[in-house]
Amino acid sequence: MQVIKISKLKGPTFHFKMKAFPSFFSSSTTSPAIPKPTNRIPIPLDHPIPQTLFQLLKQRPSLPKLKQIHASVFTFALSSHASLTTSLINCYLSVKDLKSARILFDFYPSSLPPTLVWNLMIRAYSKLQNSQESLLLFGQMLAMDEGPKVVPDKYTFTFVITSCSHQESARYGEVVHGLVVKNGLESDLFVGNAVINLYAVFTRMEDAQKVFDTMPERDAFTWTSLLRVYARGGEIGKACELFDGMPLRNSVSWAVMISGFVGYDRYIEALRYFHDMFYEGKVKPNEAILVSVLSACAHLGALDQGNWIHAYIDANGIPFSSNILTALIDMYAKCGRIDRAKQVFGQTSRRDVFNYTSLITGLSIHGLGKDAVQVFYQMLEENVMPNDITILGLLYGCSHSGLVDEGSSIFLSMEISWGIIPKIEHYGCYIDLLGRAGFMERAFEVVKSMPMRPDIVIWRALLSACRIHHDAKLGERISMHIEQLDLDGHNEGKVLLSNLNASLGNWERVAELRNLVSEKKKNQSISGCSWIEVNGVVHEFRVADQLHPRIVEIQEKLNEVLKRARLGGYVASTRQVLFDLSEEDKEQAVAHHSEKLAVTFGLMIIEPRTPIRIVKNLRTCDDCHSALKAISLVYKRELIVRDRSRFHTFKEGICSCNDYW
Repeated sequence: MQVIKISKLKGPTFHFKMKAFPSFFSSSTTSPAIPKPTNRIPIPLDHPIPQTLFQLLKQRPSLPKLKQIHASVFTFALSSHASLTTSLINCYLSVKDLKSARILFDFYPSSLPPTLVWNLMIRAYSKLQNSQESLLLFGQMLAMDEGPKVVPDKYTFTFVITSCSHQESARYGEVVHGLVVKNGLESDLFVGNAVINLYAVFTRMEDAQKVFDTMPERDAFTWTSLLRVYARGGEIGKACELFDGMPLRNSVSWAVMISGFVGYDRYIEALRYFHDMFYEGKVKPNEAILVSVLSACAHLGALDQGNWIHAYIDANGIPFSSNILTALIDMYAKCGRIDRAKQVFGQTSRRDVFNYTSLITGLSIHGLGKDAVQVFYQMLEENVMPNDITILGLLYGCSHSGLVDEGSSIFLSMEISWGIIPKIEHYGCYIDLLGRAGFMERAFEVVKSMPMRPDIVIWRALLSACRIHHDAKLGERISMHIEQLDLDGHNEGKVLLSNLNASLGNWERVAELRNLVSEKKKNQSISGCSWIEVNGVVHEFRVADQLHPRIVEIQEKLNEVLKRARLGGYVASTRQVLFDLSEEDKEQAVAHHSEKLAVTFGLMIIEPRTPIRIVKNLRTCDDCHSALKAISLVYKRELIVRDRSRFHTFKEGICSCNDYW
């Protein structure tokens, strides 16, 4: 363990001169009800004046009244009374006037403030996310050599450890943890909880477990803090085991578990645990739980469950906070009900940047770029400043709606107009916007002029545009450029260029490129997966699925569906099959894509004239897009599919994207 002297930690601190002290109260804040004294002899504490001031301070006055009381303390020469100064410090901290409290602390009447006063200041600074001041004060506290020493107690360590969790490194926490052990406080419940929570912040699972194992007493916070360590660290199996063994679960522990599932894309388990919580009936969902399950519903397209959660919030009088409203807008938008998302947004009385960003992003993934731009300008009119996520969603909408002029104007002015420096994600959206619209050379020039190094996402966007516009020549130039930059990027670039040539049928070039790609890269592809919600239950399908309990029946139905789809004009498109197979084998390969299986299951189960909603983890291929248009025509069904990029609403043989996706 690295040894660090707390007293030498560097960070911001306050320095005040004695002459500045009276000027702080130079404004006319003295209460006229209290007469001025005839002399400057300190009044004893049992006098009516200090007793009155004590009573006023106990009422936790507002800041203006507090300054009047403080002025009276100074006027009546009561500043030498430590207990009165302590009360003033406590009151200033209660109204979040940290500067005034620090002045009083630095000029405390006695030579050394008691531990209680040190704790008040350290606790106040520990609540600041980016401050080391509590650590500096703690170092000063330990370094006091004159007179009687002030000794840190369990509260001191609890506050200091909390401050350590706000730092960028766990090393300060390690030092303070060592001091906890040295002072014999490792068995204290509150200190132990703070240490576990510290290690949770830095996902130090082994260290947190050791502290947990040595604690003689544990409460719900102890168990929940350890649970948070494993949930944040991705050890979901261990988190589930710990959760099942908890003697007492509260809303926070349920929130940690459910949000842990959502954080690692395990949305079905998140909803299952949410249902288990209701079945157990001991805990009511808090805001964190509701936001997490709404997020799970959004990712799965689970509209029925999202509707139920919305109704539950309404029926139980749960306040519609900004977080809940944002999650509701996002859920409805991603479940294909952009009309409901607009309705929730319209009912929001005080809209903030998060509400606006959620709606703008929702409109964008529905291909409603013009509407997204309109909402953005409404946002500016209401003096709500956008953030980087707002601009990202807006550029995304412009990209998927072909709004080149609007998107270019927003991208090129975002730093000047709103002080938002473009990140690599913004460049990716802008390059995608230009590439989709056919401005290939212009997009390539943007890539070459970027102030940061392009990542594989940038190159993928550019090569995807080459595939859309059948520009293999530019694709080769891009691949050569990648090769000059980075060997690993070159490997990725060869994979993308191989896929481009496969879509164009250049199989000799495909074979040549694949020979240059390592086996590790060849095996990194993500399999297609689609979800469909039926009667509140989410069903999952993978490409060529064999695991669904009704898969045989579904496959038989799929053959019938594809036959009828051909009557509606469907012709199998095998251009994106990335292997040199016979045409029959290619058709068989695309026939069992996950969204086709999900839609077939929906046709079997969901009542006629009811829309079928599908969510897919990858971009919809040309063949599935063509098939779904034909299926919507011959079966007279509305099919709403959200893929990785956007929404596609198929109705009467037409898609809402107008084949621009």
